[in-house]
Amino acid sequence: MRLKIAELPGDGIGPEVVEQAVKAVDAVCRKYGHEAEYAFGYVGACAIEKFGNAFPEETFKTCMDSQAVLFGAVGDPKYDNDPTAKVRPEQGLLAMRKQLGLYANLRPVETFKALVRKSPLKEELVDGADFLCVRELTGGMYFGEKGRLDNGDTAYDTNVYHRYEVERILRLSFDYARRRRGHLTVVDKANVLESSRLWRQVAQELAPEYPDVQTDYMYVDNAAMKLITGPKFFDVLVTENTFGDILTDEASCVSGSMGLLASASIGEHTGVFEPIHGSYPQAAGKNIANPLATILSAAMMFEYAFGLKEEGRAIRNAVKASIDAGIVTEDLADGGKAYGTSEVGDWVAANIK
Repeated sequence: MRLKIAELPGDGIGPEVVEQAVKAVDAVCRKYGHEAEYAFGYVGACAIEKFGNAFPEETFKTCMDSQAVLFGAVGDPKYDNDPTAKVRPEQGLLAMRKQLGLYANLRPVETFKALVRKSPLKEELVDGADFLCVRELTGGMYFGEKGRLDNGDTAYDTNVYHRYEVERILRLSFDYARRRRGHLTVVDKANVLESSRLWRQVAQELAPEYPDVQTDYMYVDNAAMKLITGPKFFDVLVTENTFGDILTDEASCVSGSMGLLASASIGEHTGVFEPIHGSYPQAAGKNIANPLATILSAAMMFEYAFGLKEEGRAIRNAVKASIDAGIVTEDLADGGKAYGTSEVGDWVAANIK
């Protein structure tokens, strides 16, 4: 099978970790008789420097012509520290999601037996936790009208949701709950926000169509607490854009490291597969960044973009083996030997073969 992949390393540690994921992809292709075809694209700060646009038209065409996008990260301190910047790296990520119609971000959270000690939470709370966060990606404050008034002294961001946006993400979440343990938690702030009341209304209307799914509702502040005090409660958790951004980063405490959390953004066109950890510019070029989240994102790419579950499982098994064997970067080494980014990537690829 020929696999057409858009390779968008982005900024910071993005190129280093994507390089390791490509090693894993190539190892899987050799093992199972596939052929990967890569097309490079610029996004983020590197695209601004080269084209003046964080998501150039050429990169968009590359994505549309591919079956999947393997993406690193965007972000650069040059722009973070300049509140007057008109073009920012993060706009490239938002534009990519919008133009590709990627309305759902999937972030699985699971624990590795050898790493439960790394979580800041008690072992008995996190051991065995396994849930899926579904975040709506194209609505809410990120895309609502925004601006400044009163000579810049007043700022506003509009949180807008349409019924069709809410319904499609909820239906997707109900379907994933059916495939897992049959439990869906809808997270909102319906006691305060009108947009959240729409979410709850639509969820209550849809729930009878899924009698095999236990549906419950939780305010976002309570959900944030529950992620810390009882993460094993969750099976599938669905929420709007801003809440999802915050809660999924919080959920990294369960696994013990952001360097282990993969994600998939899916929707109308080519899906994007990326780690959640960001560009981490302080580590760029030092060969210390954890590549496992990006490698696990490649596993999701095989599963969700190509429907190749066995190939995805081969990557997951190799990642687990590397963790069990202590072949990890400094963030997971826990006083033991720390391996470089490329060494971990080489080890995982060799294990797959």
